[in-house]
Amino acid sequence: MPELAVDVVVVGMGPGGEDAAERLAAAGLSVAGVDDRLVGGECPYWGCVPSKMMIRAANLLAEARRIPGLAGAAVVQPDWVPVARRIRVEATDDWDDTVAVDRFTGKGGLFFRGHGRLTAPDQVTVGGQVLRARRGILLNPGTEPAVPPVDGLAGTPFWTNREAIETTEVPGSLVVLGGSPVGVELGQVFCRFGARVTVLEGSPHLVPAEEPESGELLREVFARDGTDVRTGVKPAAVRHDGARFTVTLSNGGGEVTAGTLLVAAGRRTDLAGLGVGVLGVDEAGRTIPVDDHMRVAPGVWAIGDVTGHGKFTHMSMYQAGIAVADILGQPGWAAEYHAVPRVTFTDPEIGSVGLTEAQAREQGLTVHTGFARVPESARGWIHQAGNDGFIKLVEDAGRGILVGATSAGPAGGEVLSMLTLAVHARVPVRRLGQMIYAYPTFHGAIQSAVQSLG
Repeated sequence: MPELAVDVVVVGMGPGGEDAAERLAAAGLSVAGVDDRLVGGECPYWGCVPSKMMIRAANLLAEARRIPGLAGAAVVQPDWVPVARRIRVEATDDWDDTVAVDRFTGKGGLFFRGHGRLTAPDQVTVGGQVLRARRGILLNPGTEPAVPPVDGLAGTPFWTNREAIETTEVPGSLVVLGGSPVGVELGQVFCRFGARVTVLEGSPHLVPAEEPESGELLREVFARDGTDVRTGVKPAAVRHDGARFTVTLSNGGGEVTAGTLLVAAGRRTDLAGLGVGVLGVDEAGRTIPVDDHMRVAPGVWAIGDVTGHGKFTHMSMYQAGIAVADILGQPGWAAEYHAVPRVTFTDPEIGSVGLTEAQAREQGLTVHTGFARVPESARGWIHQAGNDGFIKLVEDAGRGILVGATSAGPAGGEVLSMLTLAVHARVPVRRLGQMIYAYPTFHGAIQSAVQSLG
């Protein structure tokens, strides 16, 4: 095979890999980027960006339906907003990564379209081309939708998030397997566009990685919208007769039928296909172990979903900055994960950071919690319809700092910014109680939650 020597090979040009490759090329290194999918990764084409476009449209429909009963809206009829039956999503770069590739190659980078596999600790093979890295290899393989081993599911025309984003027709009925962020976000979208939606989640609560109060809040809101939520249930079998899906639930849970089935059961990475065994990494594992400078082995770094620190675009970008500094031999900082923010973009939004109450107790901390309901705040009362939400604080009472927080409600992800800073900087709770909060704001509810700590 022909061999090409470059300074750095970047395998996987998702958000973090693309950013790192461009920065390394701009620093004067010869960089080869490798990807068999779209440059930019899942986020701009099937994830963060287009899904939020759909969410924005669905939320506008919901907000319009809330107008009756609000100030000055008495003449508006409750049913004046039609049910939308068609969806069109204008994804970044029109589902084409030409702009991203041109931007990278314009900085002097070389791009190889194909599956990159480690064939030696300093070598990546793409098709018939061998790329030898003089300085290092950066792994950012991303993830694919996971398909659970449910009897009868394989071979049926089920959706993953990709098919859900690409559709232009709203299904008449939809069953969603999975009540984590992707499942609840898209389930709510299709419900608000007129589909009859059922969400199935095996855990006791929706969004099981979050506080139980978050899951219960979404259950209540979904019920008002007409979404059937079933928690603590697992699919035992799936059938498709050419027109409809039938999901049989385990332990005598009955059956659920719908015209469309969305599988939102998490993400997976094929480590064996990546060839990480040549680095001494277990190819049967779920993640690639890295140190706090993203090093896997001498001359090899990894970032993004595959490191196991959160499947978020912002995590990949954060880690990319650390890896780039290390590759260039520049002063940098070590990765910290005590204040990882995350947002589920439902209505209400579920923003959270750091530890949940249960996680804090599992770590043996002396835990105090604070709680405030958004509707009982001044801004929440003014907001009226659609004001569902709460603030929950988790304090390490031994140190007098927050180790976790949840901001659920209108603009919950934006209100979270203040709490993320508090957890990240380990701001004393005493100082949070002494600061000035603008009135009337949604973030003002944090003050009430701080006062309730104990």
